[in-house]
Amino acid sequence: MAEAAEENTARLSPEDEKLSIGANLAYGLQHVLTMYGGIVAVPLIIGQASGLTPADVGLLVTASLFAGGLATILQTMGIPFFGSRLPLVQGVSFSGVATMIAITGHGGIQAVFGAVIAASLIGLIITPVFSRVTRFFPPIVTGIVITTIGLTLMPVAAGWAMGGNRSAPDFGSQANILLAAATLMIVLLLSKLGSAAISRLSILLAIIIGTGIAYAAGIADFSRVMNGPLVALPQIFHFGYPVFDTAAIISMCIVIMVTLVETSADILAVGEIVGTKVDARRLGDGLRADMLSSILAPVVGSFTQSAFAQNVGLVAVTGIKSRFVVATGGLFLVALGLLPIVGRIVAAVPSSVLGGAGLVLFGTVAASGIRTLAKVDYENNMNLIIVATSIGFGMIPIASPGFYEHFPAWVITIFHSGISSAALMAITLNLLFNHLTTGNSDQQSVFVAGTERLIHYQDIAGLHDGDYFLNGKLYDANGSEVPLIPAEAH
Repeated sequence: MAEAAEENTARLSPEDEKLSIGANLAYGLQHVLTMYGGIVAVPLIIGQASGLTPADVGLLVTASLFAGGLATILQTMGIPFFGSRLPLVQGVSFSGVATMIAITGHGGIQAVFGAVIAASLIGLIITPVFSRVTRFFPPIVTGIVITTIGLTLMPVAAGWAMGGNRSAPDFGSQANILLAAATLMIVLLLSKLGSAAISRLSILLAIIIGTGIAYAAGIADFSRVMNGPLVALPQIFHFGYPVFDTAAIISMCIVIMVTLVETSADILAVGEIVGTKVDARRLGDGLRADMLSSILAPVVGSFTQSAFAQNVGLVAVTGIKSRFVVATGGLFLVALGLLPIVGRIVAAVPSSVLGGAGLVLFGTVAASGIRTLAKVDYENNMNLIIVATSIGFGMIPIASPGFYEHFPAWVITIFHSGISSAALMAITLNLLFNHLTTGNSDQQSVFVAGTERLIHYQDIAGLHDGDYFLNGKLYDANGSEVPLIPAEAH
């Protein structure tokens, strides 16, 4: 019996290891703390962009915690055809923020929920064939999209730093901006001076410390935190029934494509970290869990769900590979989602504090995209112009928000979002230059020529085998100098 038990233990995959209850609770809480700042940031952004009251913003926050918890449990524990059964934390995806902000400006938050449901359903349907589609989303496309996500969120961080409410008399005041600057400095100091654990939690800790400073200065108002129930189940369609707008759905489909690519990368990465082979079936199960969670999330008032990359990094750093640890973290998220008071506390955090932290948080997203673009090959191809054009196109609605105001509503909905604009351009140009090569000129543009040293074929056509240059002179294979015709003689 003992030998059989040892054999079963040896066969046990690293992600199936079961730790003690205390270890599960401790490491599960660590996962929650690592991603907490990210999971609450999205509902805060969308809630404020939609003009919701602080109480309703609080409900968005708790709904996102609840939905993220259930999605995490589904991904880690799994049911037939759904869930990778790997240590992956799920939560609201940052990739759709800019697009959802654009949708709220034309259809309200109900249109956001409708677009998320419809686009996620489409994502679920195409999951079986997505492995064939991923070749159209190479690092050059995902890098452009991720970079643009970070850049398009910078105006949000700036608006928060100025106070959040543009109609408020203190919007842009020195007090608000100095509070944002203080929060930013705290993030940087904690990242530099703290331990590894403190460094990873620097944004969350800076928000807490910054809020304390604001409260001491009389800027933070927590008087309404106790106005409402302490414990409550998420309300079904509290913000109204979803509205299904065609343009909004098309725009959100781009986000879903990006989400599928990002989640695929996270599943493959965590599989490599854990030491477990991820085959097509396991990848498909993980993606289906992503899409099912995203379909159901708007029912309780949340948005698209995806794997959190920072928690993949945490698995690598800690070496704790058990999926049961992450499932415990999912239970923590569900519990927090049943506490509306948590959402009201988060909603009461001064916007200036969020602005200081958001500068780093959103900048990190952009930096991640730049890091992805650094892996792209730019030699003898048109990748440089693809990056330049796509990011430039994505920046148009950020630099000039009224650029498309005279176009039809569906055009505005799709292209008013920098991420949608950049993604469409990146996908189109990548197909045009890197896949549909028929008709490509052998005389490449100045953008290619600028990437590295090039020599035309006619310049070397007169050379023979064995010819070589030495000290500016040309010699043949026998060592005899070959006369060079001066340029003016041509």
